[in-house]
Amino acid sequence: MLSSLRILDLTWVLGGPFASQILAQLGAEVIKIESPSGDQSRPYPPYFFEGDSSFFLSVNRGKKSVAIDLKNPAGLCVFDDLVKQSDVVMYGFAPDVPARLGIDFERLVTLNPQIVVGQLIGLHDEGEFAARPSFDIIAQALGGIMSITGESGGRPTRVGYQVADLAGGLYLANAIMAGVIHALKKNQGAKLQVSLLDCQLAMLTWQAQNYFVSGEVPQAMGTRHAMIAPSEVFRCADGDHVAISATTEQFWKPFCAALNAPNLYADPRYTTAALRIQNVAELAADLQIIFSTAPVNHWVSQLETARVPVGKVNNVAEALQQPLAVLRTMVDTVAHPISGAAMQFLGNPFKYENANELSYPPALGADTHEVLQRVCGYDESRIISLKNSGAIVQN
Repeated sequence: MLSSLRILDLTWVLGGPFASQILAQLGAEVIKIESPSGDQSRPYPPYFFEGDSSFFLSVNRGKKSVAIDLKNPAGLCVFDDLVKQSDVVMYGFAPDVPARLGIDFERLVTLNPQIVVGQLIGLHDEGEFAARPSFDIIAQALGGIMSITGESGGRPTRVGYQVADLAGGLYLANAIMAGVIHALKKNQGAKLQVSLLDCQLAMLTWQAQNYFVSGEVPQAMGTRHAMIAPSEVFRCADGDHVAISATTEQFWKPFCAALNAPNLYADPRYTTAALRIQNVAELAADLQIIFSTAPVNHWVSQLETARVPVGKVNNVAEALQQPLAVLRTMVDTVAHPISGAAMQFLGNPFKYENANELSYPPALGADTHEVLQRVCGYDESRIISLKNSGAIVQN
Protein backbone atom coordinates (compact mmCIF):
# COMPACT_ATOMS: atom_id res chain seq x y z
CA MET A 1 0.00 0.00 0.00
CA LEU A 2 2.93 2.35 0.72
CA SER A 3 5.35 0.71 -1.69
CA SER A 4 6.31 4.04 -3.29
CA LEU A 5 7.24 5.60 0.06
CA ARG A 6 10.89 5.76 1.17
CA ILE A 7 11.58 6.43 4.85
CA LEU A 8 14.89 7.21 6.52
CA ASP A 9 14.55 5.94 10.08
CA LEU A 10 17.04 7.34 12.59
CA THR A 11 15.05 6.21 15.63
CA TRP A 12 16.33 3.68 18.12
CA VAL A 13 15.25 1.31 20.92
CA LEU A 14 11.41 1.01 20.88
CA GLY A 15 8.92 3.81 20.17
CA GLY A 16 10.41 5.06 16.91
CA PRO A 17 11.37 1.63 15.53
CA PHE A 18 7.84 0.45 16.35
CA ALA A 19 6.48 3.34 14.28
CA SER A 20 8.74 2.60 11.31
CA GLN A 21 7.92 -1.12 11.48
CA ILE A 22 4.23 -0.20 11.27
CA LEU A 23 5.01 1.74 8.09
CA ALA A 24 7.03 -1.19 6.76
CA GLN A 25 4.06 -3.46 7.50
CA LEU A 26 2.04 -1.14 5.26
CA GLY A 27 4.58 -1.59 2.47
CA ALA A 28 6.95 1.37 2.82
CA GLU A 29 10.68 1.02 2.14
CA VAL A 30 12.28 1.73 5.50
CA ILE A 31 16.01 2.43 5.55
CA LYS A 32 17.29 2.25 9.09
CA ILE A 33 20.10 4.80 9.48
CA GLU A 34 22.38 3.59 12.26
CA SER A 35 25.56 4.96 13.75
CA PRO A 36 28.69 2.81 13.26
CA SER A 37 28.02 1.29 16.69
CA GLY A 38 24.41 0.47 15.81
CA ASP A 39 21.02 0.80 17.46
CA GLN A 40 21.49 0.83 21.24
CA SER A 41 18.99 -2.00 21.61
CA ARG A 42 21.03 -4.51 19.57
CA PRO A 43 23.01 -5.68 22.64
CA TYR A 44 20.17 -5.46 25.22
CA PRO A 45 20.24 -8.53 27.52
CA PRO A 46 19.19 -11.14 28.43
CA TYR A 47 17.90 -12.92 25.30
CA PHE A 48 19.72 -13.15 21.96
CA PHE A 49 19.29 -14.94 18.65
CA GLU A 50 22.14 -15.09 16.12
CA GLY A 51 23.86 -12.17 17.83
CA ASP A 52 20.97 -9.70 18.12
CA SER A 53 18.82 -9.09 21.17
CA SER A 54 15.21 -10.21 21.16
CA PHE A 55 14.33 -6.59 21.99
CA PHE A 56 15.93 -5.35 18.74
CA LEU A 57 14.40 -8.17 16.71
CA SER A 58 10.91 -7.30 17.93
CA VAL A 59 10.61 -3.95 16.12
CA ASN A 60 13.01 -4.01 13.17
CA ARG A 61 11.56 -6.41 10.61
CA GLY A 62 11.20 -5.33 7.00
CA LYS A 63 13.96 -2.71 7.16
CA LYS A 64 17.33 -2.14 5.52
CA SER A 65 20.31 -1.01 7.59
CA VAL A 66 22.69 1.70 6.43
CA ALA A 67 25.44 2.62 8.89
CA ILE A 68 26.59 6.25 8.63
CA ASP A 69 28.70 8.45 10.89
CA LEU A 70 26.69 11.68 10.83
CA LYS A 71 29.43 13.47 12.76
CA ASN A 72 31.79 12.81 9.85
CA PRO A 73 31.31 15.55 7.17
CA ALA A 74 31.46 12.94 4.42
CA GLY A 75 28.88 10.85 6.28
CA LEU A 76 26.56 13.85 6.55
CA CYS A 77 26.90 14.37 2.79
CA VAL A 78 25.82 10.74 2.25
CA PHE A 79 22.80 11.33 4.43
CA ASP A 80 21.98 14.50 2.47
CA ASP A 81 21.99 12.52 -0.76
CA LEU A 82 19.62 9.98 0.76
CA VAL A 83 17.29 12.76 1.93
CA LYS A 84 17.09 14.11 -1.61
CA GLN A 85 15.74 10.73 -2.76
CA SER A 86 13.40 10.03 0.17
CA ASP A 87 9.96 11.05 1.41
CA VAL A 88 10.30 10.89 5.18
CA VAL A 89 12.96 11.34 7.85
CA MET A 90 12.12 10.24 11.38
CA TYR A 91 14.19 10.47 14.53
CA GLY A 92 13.88 10.16 18.29
CA PHE A 93 16.79 12.25 19.54
CA ALA A 94 16.66 14.74 22.39
CA PRO A 95 15.07 17.94 21.04
CA ASP A 96 18.35 19.87 20.60
CA VAL A 97 20.26 17.07 18.82
CA PRO A 98 18.90 17.33 15.22
CA ALA A 99 20.08 20.94 14.82
CA ARG A 100 23.49 20.10 16.28
CA LEU A 101 23.86 17.22 13.81
CA GLY A 102 22.59 19.33 10.91
CA ILE A 103 19.57 17.10 10.25
CA ASP A 104 16.80 19.38 11.53
CA PHE A 105 13.76 20.09 9.35
CA GLU A 106 14.86 23.63 8.53
CA ARG A 107 18.00 22.32 6.85
CA LEU A 108 16.57 19.14 5.34
CA VAL A 109 13.73 21.00 3.62
CA THR A 110 16.34 22.99 1.69
CA LEU A 111 17.61 19.68 0.30
CA ASN A 112 14.16 18.25 -0.41
CA PRO A 113 11.26 20.75 -0.33
CA GLN A 114 8.70 17.96 0.12
CA ILE A 115 10.47 16.11 2.93
CA VAL A 116 8.36 15.07 5.91
CA VAL A 117 10.22 15.04 9.23
CA GLY A 118 8.69 13.20 12.18
CA GLN A 119 10.24 13.66 15.61
CA LEU A 120 9.54 11.59 18.72
CA ILE A 121 10.49 13.28 22.00
CA GLY A 122 9.95 12.47 25.66
CA LEU A 123 8.42 15.60 27.15
CA HIS A 124 8.85 19.01 25.50
CA ASP A 125 11.33 20.84 23.30
CA GLU A 126 11.74 24.13 25.17
CA GLY A 127 13.30 25.41 28.37
CA GLU A 128 14.37 23.02 31.10
CA PHE A 129 12.49 20.13 29.48
CA ALA A 130 14.47 20.14 26.24
CA ALA A 131 17.48 18.41 27.78
CA ARG A 132 15.54 16.34 30.33
CA PRO A 133 15.72 12.59 29.62
CA SER A 134 12.46 10.68 29.71
CA PHE A 135 11.73 7.03 29.12
CA ASP A 136 8.59 4.91 29.09
CA ILE A 137 8.13 4.55 32.84
CA ILE A 138 8.62 8.29 33.35
CA ALA A 139 5.98 9.13 30.74
CA GLN A 140 3.61 6.60 32.35
CA ALA A 141 4.20 8.18 35.74
CA LEU A 142 3.81 11.80 34.61
CA GLY A 143 0.87 10.92 32.38
CA GLY A 144 -1.30 9.53 35.18
CA ILE A 145 -1.57 6.02 33.74
CA MET A 146 0.23 4.37 36.65
CA SER A 147 -2.22 5.90 39.14
CA ILE A 148 -5.18 4.14 37.51
CA THR A 149 -3.43 0.82 36.92
CA GLY A 150 -3.27 -2.01 39.45
CA GLU A 151 -5.43 -3.05 42.36
CA SER A 152 -7.50 -0.61 44.38
CA GLY A 153 -5.41 0.77 47.24
CA GLY A 154 -2.21 -0.78 45.86
CA ARG A 155 1.03 0.79 44.70
CA PRO A 156 1.09 2.61 41.34
CA THR A 157 1.65 0.00 38.64
CA ARG A 158 3.38 0.20 35.28
CA VAL A 159 1.36 -1.20 32.36
CA GLY A 160 2.77 -4.63 31.53
CA TYR A 161 4.25 -3.60 28.20
CA GLN A 162 5.87 -0.24 27.40
CA VAL A 163 2.64 1.54 26.61
CA ALA A 164 4.17 5.03 26.52
CA ASP A 165 6.81 4.08 23.96
CA LEU A 166 4.39 2.02 21.87
CA ALA A 167 1.61 4.62 21.97
CA GLY A 168 4.18 7.21 20.93
CA GLY A 169 5.09 4.98 18.00
CA LEU A 170 1.46 4.60 16.96
CA TYR A 171 0.89 8.36 17.09
CA LEU A 172 4.16 8.99 15.22
CA ALA A 173 3.19 6.60 12.41
CA ASN A 174 -0.18 8.36 12.08
CA ALA A 175 1.45 11.78 12.11
CA ILE A 176 3.89 10.76 9.39
CA MET A 177 1.08 9.52 7.16
CA ALA A 178 -0.72 12.83 7.62
CA GLY A 179 2.51 14.62 6.73
CA VAL A 180 2.93 12.53 3.58
CA ILE A 181 -0.62 13.37 2.46
CA HIS A 182 0.10 17.05 3.14
CA ALA A 183 3.31 16.90 1.10
CA LEU A 184 1.51 15.25 -1.82
CA LYS A 185 -1.41 17.69 -1.84
CA LYS A 186 0.45 20.91 -1.04
CA ASN A 187 3.83 20.13 -2.64
CA GLN A 188 5.61 21.20 0.51
CA GLY A 189 7.33 19.50 3.40
CA ALA A 190 6.01 19.09 6.92
CA LYS A 191 7.49 18.97 10.40
CA LEU A 192 5.66 16.83 12.94
CA GLN A 193 6.44 16.23 16.58
CA VAL A 194 5.07 13.63 18.98
CA SER A 195 5.74 13.65 22.73
CA LEU A 196 5.50 10.47 24.80
CA LEU A 197 3.85 12.48 27.57
CA ASP A 198 1.30 14.06 25.21
CA CYS A 199 0.31 10.61 24.00
CA GLN A 200 -0.25 9.32 27.53
CA LEU A 201 -2.40 12.31 28.35
CA ALA A 202 -4.35 11.90 25.10
CA MET A 203 -5.06 8.26 25.91
CA LEU A 204 -6.72 9.17 29.22
CA THR A 205 -9.83 9.94 27.08
CA TRP A 206 -12.92 9.27 29.19
CA GLN A 207 -11.04 9.16 32.48
CA ALA A 208 -9.87 12.72 31.85
CA GLN A 209 -13.33 13.78 30.66
CA ASN A 210 -14.94 12.29 33.78
CA TYR A 211 -12.52 14.39 35.84
CA PHE A 212 -13.27 17.55 33.83
CA VAL A 213 -17.01 17.01 34.33
CA SER A 214 -17.11 15.76 37.93
CA GLY A 215 -13.88 16.92 39.58
CA GLU A 216 -13.41 13.37 40.90
CA VAL A 217 -9.90 11.98 40.44
CA PRO A 218 -9.92 8.50 38.82
CA GLN A 219 -8.39 5.72 40.90
CA ALA A 220 -6.98 2.26 40.23
CA MET A 221 -9.73 -0.38 40.21
CA GLY A 222 -7.92 -3.56 39.24
CA THR A 223 -9.76 -5.09 36.28
CA ARG A 224 -13.06 -3.45 37.18
CA HIS A 225 -14.54 -0.85 34.85
CA ALA A 226 -15.53 2.45 36.46
CA MET A 227 -18.67 2.98 34.40
CA ILE A 228 -19.86 -0.51 33.39
CA ALA A 229 -20.88 -3.51 35.51
CA PRO A 230 -20.24 -6.34 35.43
CA SER A 231 -17.01 -5.86 33.49
CA GLU A 232 -14.00 -7.38 35.23
CA VAL A 233 -12.04 -10.58 35.86
CA PHE A 234 -13.03 -13.49 38.12
CA ARG A 235 -11.11 -16.48 39.46
CA CYS A 236 -12.51 -19.87 38.46
CA ALA A 237 -12.43 -23.25 40.21
CA ASP A 238 -9.22 -24.34 38.46
CA GLY A 239 -7.32 -21.18 39.44
CA ASP A 240 -7.52 -19.62 35.98
CA HIS A 241 -9.31 -16.35 35.42
CA VAL A 242 -12.13 -15.31 33.13
CA ALA A 243 -12.84 -11.81 31.83
CA ILE A 244 -16.48 -10.91 31.27
CA SER A 245 -18.26 -7.77 30.09
CA ALA A 246 -22.03 -8.04 30.24
CA THR A 247 -22.32 -4.33 29.68
CA THR A 248 -25.89 -3.66 28.54
CA GLU A 249 -29.39 -5.07 28.94
CA GLN A 250 -28.72 -6.90 25.68
CA PHE A 251 -26.14 -9.00 27.52
CA TRP A 252 -27.33 -8.90 31.14
CA LYS A 253 -30.27 -11.29 30.82
CA PRO A 254 -28.44 -13.96 28.72
CA PHE A 255 -25.44 -13.56 31.04
CA CYS A 256 -27.53 -14.46 34.08
CA ALA A 257 -29.17 -17.31 32.17
CA ALA A 258 -25.80 -18.73 31.12
CA LEU A 259 -24.71 -18.69 34.76
CA ASN A 260 -27.95 -20.44 35.72
CA ALA A 261 -28.54 -17.56 38.14
CA PRO A 262 -32.16 -16.35 37.73
CA ASN A 263 -31.98 -14.93 41.27
CA LEU A 264 -29.22 -12.60 40.10
CA TYR A 265 -31.38 -11.29 37.27
CA ALA A 266 -34.32 -10.76 39.63
CA ASP A 267 -32.27 -9.11 42.38
CA PRO A 268 -33.56 -5.51 42.81
CA ARG A 269 -29.99 -4.29 43.36
CA TYR A 270 -29.06 -5.22 39.80
CA THR A 271 -32.12 -4.52 37.66
CA THR A 272 -30.62 -1.54 35.80
CA ALA A 273 -27.17 -0.58 34.57
CA ALA A 274 -27.08 2.32 37.01
CA LEU A 275 -27.94 0.05 39.94
CA ARG A 276 -25.33 -2.49 38.91
CA ILE A 277 -22.65 0.22 39.02
CA GLN A 278 -24.01 1.55 42.31
CA ASN A 279 -23.85 -1.93 43.84
CA VAL A 280 -20.80 -3.20 41.93
CA ALA A 281 -18.97 -4.54 44.98
CA GLU A 282 -21.92 -6.71 46.01
CA LEU A 283 -22.44 -7.83 42.41
CA ALA A 284 -18.77 -8.81 42.05
CA ALA A 285 -18.92 -10.80 45.29
CA ASP A 286 -22.02 -12.68 44.12
CA LEU A 287 -20.42 -13.42 40.75
CA GLN A 288 -17.18 -14.61 42.32
CA ILE A 289 -19.11 -17.25 44.28
CA ILE A 290 -20.67 -18.50 41.03
CA PHE A 291 -17.44 -18.52 38.98
CA SER A 292 -15.66 -20.41 41.77
CA THR A 293 -17.88 -23.43 41.18
CA ALA A 294 -16.48 -24.48 37.76
CA PRO A 295 -13.29 -24.28 35.67
CA VAL A 296 -12.61 -21.45 33.26
CA ASN A 297 -13.32 -23.45 30.09
CA HIS A 298 -16.81 -24.26 31.36
CA TRP A 299 -17.66 -20.60 31.82
CA VAL A 300 -16.10 -19.57 28.52
CA SER A 301 -18.16 -22.21 26.72
CA GLN A 302 -21.37 -21.26 28.50
CA LEU A 303 -21.00 -17.54 27.85
CA GLU A 304 -19.78 -17.90 24.28
CA THR A 305 -22.87 -20.00 23.53
CA ALA A 306 -24.99 -17.20 25.00
CA ARG A 307 -23.07 -14.63 22.88
CA VAL A 308 -21.89 -12.76 25.94
CA PRO A 309 -18.43 -11.08 25.70
CA VAL A 310 -16.03 -13.42 27.50
CA GLY A 311 -12.42 -14.52 27.37
CA LYS A 312 -9.98 -16.60 29.35
CA VAL A 313 -7.14 -14.52 30.78
CA ASN A 314 -4.20 -15.91 28.83
CA ASN A 315 -0.54 -15.69 29.65
CA VAL A 316 1.73 -14.58 26.80
CA ALA A 317 2.44 -18.13 25.62
CA GLU A 318 -1.27 -18.99 25.60
CA ALA A 319 -2.09 -15.76 23.78
CA LEU A 320 0.40 -16.52 21.00
CA GLN A 321 -0.71 -20.16 20.68
CA GLN A 322 -4.48 -19.64 20.73
CA PRO A 323 -6.42 -20.58 17.57
CA LEU A 324 -7.29 -16.95 16.88
CA ALA A 325 -3.59 -16.04 16.65
CA VAL A 326 -3.19 -18.78 14.04
CA LEU A 327 -6.32 -17.79 12.13
CA ARG A 328 -5.16 -14.17 12.04
CA THR A 329 -1.57 -15.16 11.07
CA MET A 330 -0.22 -13.21 14.01
CA VAL A 331 2.84 -15.45 14.36
CA ASP A 332 5.31 -15.69 11.47
CA THR A 333 8.34 -17.91 11.07
CA VAL A 334 11.26 -16.31 9.24
CA ALA A 335 14.69 -17.73 8.44
CA HIS A 336 17.86 -15.89 9.42
CA PRO A 337 19.36 -14.61 6.13
CA ILE A 338 22.81 -16.10 6.80
CA SER A 339 22.45 -19.08 9.12
CA GLY A 340 19.02 -20.12 7.90
CA ALA A 341 17.93 -20.71 11.51
CA ALA A 342 14.20 -20.24 11.95
CA MET A 343 12.81 -17.63 14.32
CA GLN A 344 9.22 -16.74 15.16
CA PHE A 345 8.01 -13.15 15.02
CA LEU A 346 4.73 -11.38 15.55
CA GLY A 347 2.70 -11.16 12.37
CA ASN A 348 1.32 -8.15 10.53
CA PRO A 349 -1.83 -6.69 12.13
CA PHE A 350 -2.69 -4.96 8.83
CA LYS A 351 -4.56 -7.30 6.52
CA TYR A 352 -4.62 -6.18 2.89
CA GLU A 353 -4.27 -7.67 -0.57
CA ASN A 354 -0.75 -8.55 -1.75
CA ALA A 355 0.88 -7.71 1.57
CA ASN A 356 4.53 -8.78 1.51
CA GLU A 357 6.06 -10.82 4.29
CA LEU A 358 8.48 -8.64 6.20
CA SER A 359 12.12 -9.58 5.94
CA TYR A 360 14.31 -10.59 8.87
CA PRO A 361 15.68 -7.62 10.90
CA PRO A 362 18.87 -6.35 9.24
CA ALA A 363 22.43 -6.77 10.46
CA LEU A 364 24.19 -3.49 11.19
CA GLY A 365 25.13 -1.85 7.89
CA ALA A 366 24.04 -4.89 5.90
CA ASP A 367 22.46 -2.78 3.16
CA THR A 368 24.83 0.20 3.05
CA HIS A 369 26.41 -0.73 -0.27
CA GLU A 370 23.17 -1.70 -2.02
CA VAL A 371 21.23 1.37 -0.87
CA LEU A 372 23.93 3.89 -1.71
CA GLN A 373 24.37 2.34 -5.13
CA ARG A 374 20.64 2.08 -5.92
CA VAL A 375 19.27 5.19 -4.23
CA CYS A 376 22.16 7.64 -4.49
CA GLY A 377 23.81 6.32 -7.64
CA TYR A 378 27.25 5.97 -6.04
CA ASP A 379 29.81 3.92 -7.94
CA GLU A 380 32.03 1.28 -6.38
CA SER A 381 35.06 3.53 -5.95
CA ARG A 382 33.09 6.16 -4.05
CA ILE A 383 31.59 3.60 -1.71
CA ILE A 384 35.03 2.13 -1.00
CA SER A 385 36.42 5.62 -0.36
CA LEU A 386 33.60 6.42 2.06
CA LYS A 387 34.15 3.13 3.86
CA ASN A 388 37.89 3.75 4.16
CA SER A 389 37.25 7.23 5.59
CA GLY A 390 34.97 5.82 8.30
CA ALA A 391 31.96 7.76 6.99
CA ILE A 392 30.00 4.55 6.39
CA VAL A 393 30.07 0.96 7.62
CA GLN A 394 29.30 -2.05 5.43
CA ASN A 395 28.95 -5.47 7.09
